[in-house]
Amino acid sequence: MDRPNLRDLTLEELEAFLAGMGKEAYRARQIMRWVHAFGVTDFAGMTTLAKDFRADIGARARLDLPELAETQVSRDGTKKALFRLADGERIESVLIPGKNHWTVCVSTQAGCRMGCRFCLTGKLGFRRQLTPAEIAGQLTVLKLRTPEGPDIKNLVMMGMGEPLANYDNTVKAIRILTSDYGHGFSSRKVTVSTCGLAPGIEQLGRDVCVNLAISLNAPDDERRSRLMPVNRKYPLARLLKACRDYPMPGRRMLTFEYILLDGINDAPADAEALCRLLKGLRCKLNLIAFNEFPGAPFRTPTPERISAFQGILLRNHYTAILRASKGGDILAACGQLSGRTDLQETSP
Repeated sequence: MDRPNLRDLTLEELEAFLAGMGKEAYRARQIMRWVHAFGVTDFAGMTTLAKDFRADIGARARLDLPELAETQVSRDGTKKALFRLADGERIESVLIPGKNHWTVCVSTQAGCRMGCRFCLTGKLGFRRQLTPAEIAGQLTVLKLRTPEGPDIKNLVMMGMGEPLANYDNTVKAIRILTSDYGHGFSSRKVTVSTCGLAPGIEQLGRDVCVNLAISLNAPDDERRSRLMPVNRKYPLARLLKACRDYPMPGRRMLTFEYILLDGINDAPADAEALCRLLKGLRCKLNLIAFNEFPGAPFRTPTPERISAFQGILLRNHYTAILRASKGGDILAACGQLSGRTDLQETSP
């Protein structure tokens, strides 16, 4: 394992690695295509390279990918993929069906230390950071080894973990995914979701150009701190300043995710307060009815309360979309990922 995994390397890093072998920079572009676009798992498969070169690089590097261990299919067509990593850790990705395309939700950490009270991943604790190869590798496997692969058009980093708490590896994975020699994903099709790490938001805006989604969930500091401990360190004023400064080119808008919890944050007064809080921000809101899980301390609001909340936002001229929760029956919906199949038996 002391040999570097070439899936961890950006184009520039791979060029430097090959320079140390006395090889030309253009070889890095060839190898990145083999590794990411074609998903080879053996250097022998890189048939555009000379045999002695393949043998040499194979002795110096490796091509590890996450192992697709199990796939579950929801009644609504959503698919949850369980990956086994080299050290035995397990993570999950979700394939979400759309009109003529699929969206992949990938994980950036094994577990999560943010402790959001409405999230099953957080309840299970943090285990370790994922490497760039493990983050981007989820997409590699799903694109090349599932029937839905050719139709994957969108990528969201909303799975297990907080992407900005694994900042360097997340950004490196984004650079690999959006490289013309990697997966060639348009940055317009990549979204990073955060619980509100303000410094990370500021740095992300300087380093890459991707869509940003912020998990908000309360219109005031008192309730947000109870629901999301991160708010005690980065309260709403600090968070919203970082959001206002985040560069969104063209017509792109920030996305605020708001999980509706029955009797906690779903009253008409909360909707009015939310309108005041976000005034002047070029944004849209994704409303998510709470997805219950075993031992959850909250309940899903009634459709009437959800509709009333959404109506207030719409009347105040906000784009407010009630995001359909998909995959709840297999614990694949927002906030339900765990990497544990044993919880499935007791899911609601």
